[in-house]
Amino acid sequence: MSHKTIRILIVDDHAIVRKGLAALLATEPDIQVLGEASNGADAVAQAQALRPDVILMDLVMPKMDGIEATRAITAQQPGVRVLVLTSFAADDKVFPAIKAGALGYLLKDTGPTELLHAIRQVHRGQPSLEPVIASKVLFELAHPGRSQPAADPLTEREVEVLRLVAQGLSNREMAEKLVITEMTVSTHVSNILAKLHLASRTQAALYALREGLASLDDIPPARY
Repeated sequence: MSHKTIRILIVDDHAIVRKGLAALLATEPDIQVLGEASNGADAVAQAQALRPDVILMDLVMPKMDGIEATRAITAQQPGVRVLVLTSFAADDKVFPAIKAGALGYLLKDTGPTELLHAIRQVHRGQPSLEPVIASKVLFELAHPGRSQPAADPLTEREVEVLRLVAQGLSNREMAEKLVITEMTVSTHVSNILAKLHLASRTQAALYALREGLASLDDIPPARY
């Protein structure tokens, strides 16, 4: 397999959904399905054993739901990208999933082209949100329902990195652009998330939008 192959774990409690996704992904030369899981607990175990690049994660499942599984997996493997694929667009699913570390959030009526685009996008470390989901998150950030902790001021370099995060650049691309090491970029990203009390790069990108540090034109589209 080429080092560019995107290694996928499919997590859904419906076998027909898993098989349908596997059949779709099997047609793509740059994608390899490593395995399947039928619940969140199995997903955590499979993620540890198989070390996928991207996990397609259902949310409502027995034993452990997708939000808990996402939280556990991203804590154990910070490099794994979780792309939620669900039927639910309710706030009580969207916000916990993003806070748990999901980098993408799509609904199951998404077309095959959009899904494949989203998989490649999150694999590059770029947020991919269904337009209706992005609108919800932007609204929540602009009108928080509870008082947020005061954010520590960002340094000039951290603001620069935050703008590039909002543009969807990977750590490697940011390192090349800023002429610094990937490790330094990673440290800056971690410091930004800590200072702003954010849980993911997706939240950081949306924060940059809200604060005027980036525009919608800068954000990679979630679909074609």
